[in-house]
Amino acid sequence: MKQHELTPAPGARKAAKRVGRGVGSGHGTFSGRGCKGNKARAGFGVRPGFEGGQLPIIKRLPEKRGFVNLFKKEFSILNISDLSRFEAGSEVTPQVLLSARLIKSADIPVKILAGGEIDRALTVRVSACSEAAKAKIEAAGGKVEVI
Repeated sequence: MKQHELTPAPGARKAAKRVGRGVGSGHGTFSGRGCKGNKARAGFGVRPGFEGGQLPIIKRLPEKRGFVNLFKKEFSILNISDLSRFEAGSEVTPQVLLSARLIKSADIPVKILAGGEIDRALTVRVSACSEAAKAKIEAAGGKVEVI
């Protein structure tokens, strides 16, 4: 058997119906497409969300567009350089950060990032801490506790 000898099984392929080939064919004149209009034209198709010319709901409600991640965790972000205002040996907690006005609410978890430098030993008790920030705090003689 050669490639040019391959054929579909008998009955597997059906010829397309020839429409628009005379009035006597049964599918002449309008060829099953009704009368004039957009649906009678070749290549007709409407885009997703098309509402027949009415202003689509996606444009009527612009604030509803996009995606909202229901599982997103909000953090109050702080850099190590922000911790330099505390004295050496002190304990840094969300309540202390709130009283120092570094964060707006003690209810939102706090995350420490490695921006800047630290030159004193602090005990930092926060919700999250980057690995680089943890390394810098421990290099300065402090320690990090994740609560």
